[in-house]
Amino acid sequence: MARALVLLVLLVFVVDGIIAGGDHHHCCKNPPALNSTSGSGHVEEIGGLKAYVSGSLDSKLGILLVSDFFGYEAPNLRNLADKVAAAGYYVVVPDFFHGDPYTPGEDVLVWLQSHGTDKGAADAKQVIKALKYKGISAVGAAGMCWGGKVVGELAKSDDLKVIVMMHPSRVTVEDIKEIKVPISILGAELDKQSPPALLKQFEEVLSTKPEVDSFVKIFEGVDHGWTLRYDIGNKEAVKQAEKAHHYMLKWLSKYVKC
Repeated sequence: MARALVLLVLLVFVVDGIIAGGDHHHCCKNPPALNSTSGSGHVEEIGGLKAYVSGSLDSKLGILLVSDFFGYEAPNLRNLADKVAAAGYYVVVPDFFHGDPYTPGEDVLVWLQSHGTDKGAADAKQVIKALKYKGISAVGAAGMCWGGKVVGELAKSDDLKVIVMMHPSRVTVEDIKEIKVPISILGAELDKQSPPALLKQFEEVLSTKPEVDSFVKIFEGVDHGWTLRYDIGNKEAVKQAEKAHHYMLKWLSKYVKC
């Protein structure tokens, strides 16, 4: 009997490990070809981190973009930063991984041990502080995958005016219960990391918080990572990503204003 119990416990741990690893598989699909010179902005140090910066400080309105596992040199992410900057914002995309983004083939669970979202949130607070020191009067943030969890942590305080989560990773119902600022969650119909059923739970929790403006949308026919890790040669994929970008910018501009 005792032996059977031990075997059952071991089986639970093995299955749990397979599920955990399998969930993060979706965070690693379609890796971008990183390019340190991509985008029309520049790199500078902000809040102790290297960051890709696009736009003018004269706008006084800041947007923080928090990357997925692949970091701040992803061309599609930098192009999104340029797009948001063109709408009148000072956009910052920090290197939260300190030059060590996820590399395809790595054990993702091992990588996450030294690239936690808790550290990302702590670093982000320093970036926000630095932006305000530069004269930025209002800051909003959008996070994708890993970055969705980071902006969720930031939204548990008054550091930001608003957040957007896009195909978030590792966000829980308990996280959503603690959100204090307006939040938009853009999810994917085919996402296994944050499936529609989980996002519906998020929406239900937010509906009980009338003091927090919220918007949840599930995009049909797309998978985890569709807003960033799309093939620019695939017109339909580009169209779906740009649709999400439109919703993201619309929500941010609602609250990040003079």
